[in-house]
Amino acid sequence: MKKKNLIKGGAAGLLTLLLTAAMGCFASFAYDSASLKTCTVENRNTVVITGTAEKDVPQETVPETLEDGTVVPPETEVPDDGYYYLFELQPYETGIGSRTDYAAWCDKTEKLKFSLPFSGGDSDPRLYSRFVVALKIGDTYQAISAPIYVTNPGDVASFTEEYPEAMSKKGLLIELDMLGDAMELGVKHTTINIPYHHIIGGNLKYRYNGKDYYFNEELIASYDKMISSFSNKGIIVTAILLNGWNDAHPELHEAGLAKSSSAFYYGFNVSTPEGYETTRALFSFMAERYSGADYKHGRVSNWIVGNEVNNNKNWNYVGPMDLASYTKLYEKNFRVAYTAIKSRSKNARVFFSTDYEWKKQNTNLQYAAKDFIDLFNAGISAEGNIEWGLAYHPYPYPMTEPEFWDDDQTGMVNETFESPVVNFKNLHVLTDYFQQAHMRTAGGQVRHIILSEEGFTSDSISRGKVYDIQAAAFAYAYYLVDNNPYIDAFILNRQVDAITEVETSCAFGLWTVDMSRPDKVIAVMPKNIYQVFKHIDTRKSLRYSEFAKSIVGISDWSEVIPGFDPEKYQ
Repeated sequence: MKKKNLIKGGAAGLLTLLLTAAMGCFASFAYDSASLKTCTVENRNTVVITGTAEKDVPQETVPETLEDGTVVPPETEVPDDGYYYLFELQPYETGIGSRTDYAAWCDKTEKLKFSLPFSGGDSDPRLYSRFVVALKIGDTYQAISAPIYVTNPGDVASFTEEYPEAMSKKGLLIELDMLGDAMELGVKHTTINIPYHHIIGGNLKYRYNGKDYYFNEELIASYDKMISSFSNKGIIVTAILLNGWNDAHPELHEAGLAKSSSAFYYGFNVSTPEGYETTRALFSFMAERYSGADYKHGRVSNWIVGNEVNNNKNWNYVGPMDLASYTKLYEKNFRVAYTAIKSRSKNARVFFSTDYEWKKQNTNLQYAAKDFIDLFNAGISAEGNIEWGLAYHPYPYPMTEPEFWDDDQTGMVNETFESPVVNFKNLHVLTDYFQQAHMRTAGGQVRHIILSEEGFTSDSISRGKVYDIQAAAFAYAYYLVDNNPYIDAFILNRQVDAITEVETSCAFGLWTVDMSRPDKVIAVMPKNIYQVFKHIDTRKSLRYSEFAKSIVGISDWSEVIPGFDPEKYQ
């Protein structure tokens, strides 16, 4: 850049400023801008990036006034060298900086197209990169486009079997040693938690991208048993990928992050080279092992990246930050997970989850689900639209009472997109929102939604045992979901009460639990909900849900469920 001339303060400086302002602007540069439209793997050997360029876009600048009154005029425009350059950035890189190692270049034209060689392998770092167009101005390169990522990593996957077709939407969080009971209940979906901080370290070697990683062999064997037991019996498995604290592996967490007493889990780390490589290896290992290619290990069809990620404080802690910064950080993590999973198993589905606090005041640790979803969707759409899905948790409000049909009386649930809470009372708000054009996939489809965690307590905080109301709430909620074409699964929390939840009046199980055995889950007695759950998706459904009508206060399910067809359950 040319050396600036300094105009001393006082009358001369003021006159210069006034004369310059009177001409309409202080200075106007005119550098090109670019917009990248597509970024795809083609023929398993090339990454092709296309877009458009706009010539000579004015960039107004203003002079700077120093503390002593000295006026520093704007930079004088330095012309670029007449070419467009494509830079490849790793997820942990914040920008081009002083780099000069561009990946490709082209002559100036309104239509941009760059082609980069690709190895065809699912561990090729190029799958995870983002790309920007730059101009060379003087001795430096300046980005003139937003970044774009590869959008079709599934096209390099070796496992291409179609997504399994579920016989119904009925799901349950299952105790592995009660799998026989779950099969008797006719469970079609289930979830498992996979905490990465427990997996890393051990003697199970995994070679990835030229480096050896070691995982907990005993724990992985237990997941093999669990996942294969479920999927080999036709149950669709959803794995929830979690990241707890691990003192021995600080690279799993954001650099410099301190352990938090309020955090159950932490955000994944792809913001540093070591964190990115380790996290990517973990994602790839799990996706490869449970892609479905090996029946001994089983198949995971759905993957959820984190839990209730709009809650930074408790479930996805990365330190206090504003919503926009937090969402952008999570986008990076999600893309790495998505790419690792889809490049192993083409038709696996990848989700993030939120709680039911749809619209609330955002803080620097907790955010409204709707605001997070909006920013996430906008960011993903702008930088390479991928087929993310939502795993939602529509518990009653409050969770200590099983009825949801009167939740509007709390003032927290209404029929608008601005409802503070979206749960079963106003579930259509969620799916109506996702049907909007800007929320759909690049192909125009409504994104996949699953209800991955919800339950109805049998221990009312105000009334004690309410087994019949719990059962009625489940029947009503299941019919709502079953008659909503935009929800794929309803996974109930849980098969057996959890002692810690019962202690807070959240007894969600189909079975009661032995409260004297905190060391082991021991089912004691099936509740009223047990038989309702078992038959809700069978020809006996209406018979077993008949009792619920009087509890809900209706004479026919069509009164509260639009389009309800009783013949579907006969």
